[in-house]
Amino acid sequence: MSKLENKKRQKKESLFSAAFDLFTSKGFSKTSISDIVERAGMAKGTFYLYFKDKYDIQNQLIAYKAAEVCNKAYNALEQQHLQTYEDRILSFTDQAIRQLQEDTNLLRFISKNLSWGILKNAIQDEACRREFNIEEVYQGIRDMKGYDFSNSDVMFYMIMELVSATCYNSILESNPVSMEELKPHLYAAIRAIIQSQLIACEKKETDGTT
Repeated sequence: MSKLENKKRQKKESLFSAAFDLFTSKGFSKTSISDIVERAGMAKGTFYLYFKDKYDIQNQLIAYKAAEVCNKAYNALEQQHLQTYEDRILSFTDQAIRQLQEDTNLLRFISKNLSWGILKNAIQDEACRREFNIEEVYQGIRDMKGYDFSNSDVMFYMIMELVSATCYNSILESNPVSMEELKPHLYAAIRAIIQSQLIACEKKETDGTT
């Protein structure tokens, strides 16, 4: 990365950091672009070199933070050398949930937005691809030798929406139960989703397909 590119990256990350601090302390509606650039120590014109408006920085920041969570969860997963696909997905999910439990500001900011669409946006975002190798992370949790699925996009959509919908109230309010009490039920549901989409190798061989 050239010095110019590195400088641009640092400026964008400073704007991200300022926006995240303000969005999670003051709230999105009460935060202005002027607030963001003042916190970042930049001119207002610099903001518009990277973002169209306040909604644009929010959307990019959500994708960036979601990619960061996924990257950390995947790195932890890769240290475990798990042998089954279900165990890999559950470990990845558990690592992501732990991050949200440890940082409730992050949870409040991205959890209700942590969806399939956000992951796809992160994959397409240049900053997320460069900083977190998010496309590699996605392929790493999606593909495993010996496993094939009828519709992997549908499967991941269902899993991400399920995790997103259940974590927020459970972590912050222990409603209807605490996250630790919810996990066995959540993980059983994830296993069921995976099994519903799994194409067994024996069946594929019987059918003569590859």
